[in-house]
Amino acid sequence: MQDLQGKLVVVTGAFGHLGTAVAAHAAGRGARLALIDRAPAPAVTADAGLALGGVDLADAGAARAAMDEVAARGGRIDALVNVAGSFRWETVADGSADTWDLLYRVNLRSALCASQAVLPHLRAGGGRIVNIGANAAGRAALGMGAYAASKSGVARLTEALAEELKDRGITVNAILPGIIDTPPNRRDMPDADHSRWVAPAAIADVIGFLLSDAAAAVTGALIPVTGRL
Repeated sequence: MQDLQGKLVVVTGAFGHLGTAVAAHAAGRGARLALIDRAPAPAVTADAGLALGGVDLADAGAARAAMDEVAARGGRIDALVNVAGSFRWETVADGSADTWDLLYRVNLRSALCASQAVLPHLRAGGGRIVNIGANAAGRAALGMGAYAASKSGVARLTEALAEELKDRGITVNAILPGIIDTPPNRRDMPDADHSRWVAPAAIADVIGFLLSDAAAAVTGALIPVTGRL
């Protein structure tokens, strides 16, 4: 299936486990890719037409410069997938306000700045923005206050931007994953039943649908993708 053929898809947080899966899925459906991450760009990025490393997307100027470069080199941008994010487990009583600031910056502000930066280049009448929220944002569990708060902000950003852009024919949606089956999560939770977690490729499948023309009527949605949790 090549339903993204020729479309330029920007993926942030693109060098991590989920970002890599999203990029591979989009490339397999014919998309052209621009991969952006704060981490250095890998020496080889097989699926990428353009790879930009060392970009702090929570810096509005850096985000604008990156999207301007993507547009200049690749033409009109068709979609943005905001994968960039981070996690900390920390109780309120023993934690630091700095953790709340950090997760706000990495999880919410990066998505905000990337979205603002892409808007001048995003195709009207078919453009797509997909954010990565978290199913855990619905109710903060022990040690999850800062993370849940930042990801709840991603949900509100998604809803607000969907309302702003619906008359331009641009959809904005968010995926709410459960525990993602990645090597770091397996190391942190070695006794968990990993078969119940959601694979990055399964999340990428849902994102791929939201990027497609078939999802033109879906906007402002917060979609749980939680495996068998």
